[in-house]
Amino acid sequence: MVTGSSGSRRSPRSKRTAVSVLRVGHRPGRDPRLTTHLALAARALGAERMLLHPPDPALAARVAAVGDGWGGRFEVVGTPDWRRAVRAFDGPVVHLTMYGLPLAAVRPRLARAARILVVVGGAKVPADLYRLANYNVAVGHQPHSEVAALAVFLTQLLGIPGPAPWPGAKRAIVPRARGKRVIPGRGKK
Repeated sequence: MVTGSSGSRRSPRSKRTAVSVLRVGHRPGRDPRLTTHLALAARALGAERMLLHPPDPALAARVAAVGDGWGGRFEVVGTPDWRRAVRAFDGPVVHLTMYGLPLAAVRPRLARAARILVVVGGAKVPADLYRLANYNVAVGHQPHSEVAALAVFLTQLLGIPGPAPWPGAKRAIVPRARGKRVIPGRGKK
């Protein structure tokens, strides 16, 4: 379940805004850990899928394995042409960059969108991405991790997830003040 800023509870797939994340500039030999963390943050915080440029089937399989255990529907889809994916997207395209407009300035417009594509760059962001995006957005105007930027963006837009098991979960976390407790999930498919 996801708890929105109003305190209402809704499932990860029933929220009003459908979010896809596009990772541009993934380097399969050098970035698998960081890109995996981007995918896991996107999944846990309510995005529906990640488009990955260039494609990395091994990374997609690792993320799918997490979903198999923890439930919910999230997919990593390779895309050989990120520009085509951006141009074809039916909704606002948001590029997360520390050089963009403050998130607070554009969040009200984004909250009304039915679907959003959030673009997270790799080591070197192509210059034309700044022109292709509808919004270049900063969650802070200092150097920081792209995982942090995505996490802040998604929680500001979608709210903070609650502890209930996701649909199809084989395991779930029981919140505790100390220690760890994982139980078999009771998520329905």
